[in-house]
Amino acid sequence: MDVLSSRVLLRPVDPGRSRRFYAETLGLAVYREFGPPDAPGTVFFLGQGFLEVSGKAESPVSGGPSIWLQVRDVRREEERLRREGVPILREASVEPWGLIEMWIADPDGHRIVLVEIPSDHPLRRDTRAM
Repeated sequence: MDVLSSRVLLRPVDPGRSRRFYAETLGLAVYREFGPPDAPGTVFFLGQGFLEVSGKAESPVSGGPSIWLQVRDVRREEERLRREGVPILREASVEPWGLIEMWIADPDGHRIVLVEIPSDHPLRRDTRAM
């Protein structure tokens, strides 16, 4: 398989509410919009990937996809998101594998993990010479 591009697809119960959550609450930049002006599909930048919020689901998902977002400062994002009224599923903490992680959910319950990679973590070091 030769993957040329990829994105995570979400089908929210309330598309407008979800578009506002990703654009305004999380502050993701819009890559493109498509479809009818009154109900557009929206593709957001996710670092090196994309998130497409389009279509409409009949009910919220359970056990569906999770989104992994690397941020510079998880604790700062936790404070900001609390002020915005976003429920924190799991507060920021250092995991046994060394990453700082915090879990939230979008309005339909899709789980989102915010991850900070500490400066001394192996993901930040060039291990080729080791």
